[in-house]
This record gives sequence, structure tokens and C-alpha cells, in this order.
Amino acid sequence: MRITPNNAGLGARVEGIDLRRPLDDAAFRTLLRALGAHGVLCFPGQDLEPAQLAAFGRRFGELEVNVAAGGFHAPGHPEVMILSNIRDESGKPIGLGDAGQGWHTDMSYSREIALANVLHAKRVPVRDGRPLGDTQFRNMHAAYEDLPAEVKARLEGKVAIHDFAKFWDMARQRPGSIRGPLTPEQRAKKPPVPQPIFRLHPITGRRVLYCNVGYAVRIEGLDPAESEAMLEFLFRHQAQEKYLYSHRWTEGDVLMWDNIGTIHNAVADYGPDEPRLIHRVQVMASLDYGALAA
Repeated sequence: MRITPNNAGLGARVEGIDLRRPLDDAAFRTLLRALGAHGVLCFPGQDLEPAQLAAFGRRFGELEVNVAAGGFHAPGHPEVMILSNIRDESGKPIGLGDAGQGWHTDMSYSREIALANVLHAKRVPVRDGRPLGDTQFRNMHAAYEDLPAEVKARLEGKVAIHDFAKFWDMARQRPGSIRGPLTPEQRAKKPPVPQPIFRLHPITGRRVLYCNVGYAVRIEGLDPAESEAMLEFLFRHQAQEKYLYSHRWTEGDVLMWDNIGTIHNAVADYGPDEPRLIHRVQVMASLDYGALAA
């Protein structure tokens, strides 16, 4: 196994490993440490069935079944979500076409947060020889470290309220969205939850800024005006170009990213006639990663 870091502060390429095979303890520890160190890991040239993708993801923690996946999952594998703009012969979509479009951190709206996402590219849209549909990331370790001292002091120990409905309703407003309103049952499963604005990363042990524009709606303990102004500052701060890394997809890529130390955004620069098909699993932060990485 060879791990080659990018020159962007985030990201590394992992070669010489076949993810169809179970990870032994040494390989698992190496990849867990690499995830903490680099934030985004690309495993090129993979060819996984849904069960194999799920098995790889499950090695790192419990897998989540998305509450709003709308039935877009691999047959027999509700934990493997299908992301796609492709429609079947009857005109029905085969996957969720607008997933991840907008800066966010998956599962920050849940009391049980996620460690990582794992996506496997089956089809990648291409125009004039260039792959489309990049996934972008921003480094929340670095974003925390660069915060002014007075902001760190003001927000130390404070929590922000994260609301699943905020991102969902923004996505519904986009042209061509097929998302309906959340049902009362879906809403009840994902009520607003508090999250620490600064948290210790379970692998690195360092602090990260855990507050994203997709789900954070207010800061407890601040009056509404100060809360709004502080959230706007945090969102502008983390949007600086120096924190950005963009992954350009190739068919066969398996992309695994740290959902605690990064935020991400799916770039929607392809049309309905430019097919995209990705399988996805969400790994919950259900293990003692500090001990496992030691």
C-alpha cells in the first residue's frame, strides 16, 4: 500500500490495495491514521459490489441508513445509497440527483455524528474530455487554528443548533429538485440538535471547527443578533480559498473523507444528459478511534 499526499493541505492517493478484500488490523490502522492526517483518501481503480463497499465502510464503524433516501438504495442494501441523475426506461430517477449540493457536514444534524463518507464512482460525467461533478472539501482543523483568539474565547464551550430541515429545504428550492417536503415521521426522526462549535477530533486529538452553513441555525447562549453575526463570520472564515481542496472524479474511484475535520460540497456542473452514478455509505463515529489509531 502506497499513500501519496496531495499538495493542497488535504487529500492523499492510496494505491496498491484492493478494497474487495477485508482489511487486516495493520492496514486498518494505517488507513485510519491517514484519514486523520489527510482528511480525504482516494483509492483509484476499484470495482466494488454494494456488499463489498458496505463491508469496507463497516470496518470503520456502524453504517447509517439515510432517513430521507427516498428508497434510492442498492437492492438488498439499504445502507448503500444511490446518487445519480440517471432515469430508468419509465422516466423514474434511479438515485438521488442533488445529494450534497451545498457546503455541509453530513450527520451534524444528528446526536450520533458521522466519522466518514465512502463514495464509489460507477459513472462520471465528462464534457470535452474533462470530468464533471467534482467534490470539494475545506479543512476544519486549519479553520479552527486560524480563528482569532477573541473568537475562540467567546465560543469556548458553546454549542450551535443544527437542523436537518435547513439543508433539505434549501435543496428543495433548486430548479429541477424532486425532493418533497419532509414528512412528519422524517421530521420526528431528525429534530434539531446541539453540537459543540469546537470539538476534539477522535483520531487526531486536535480541535476542529464543527459548525457548517448547511445545518447550523443558531448559537445557544448568544442573543439572536450576535448569534447571527457570529455564524456569518464563521461561515465566511471557513470559506477562504486556502482551506479548499477539490477532487476530480475518475470512474472506479473510491473516495473516503473525514466528516468531522472537513466540510464538503458536490459541484453540480453537469446536465441531465451527462450521466453520473455513485454508491455511498455513511460511517458513524461509533468506535474508539483514538485507541484504534494508536
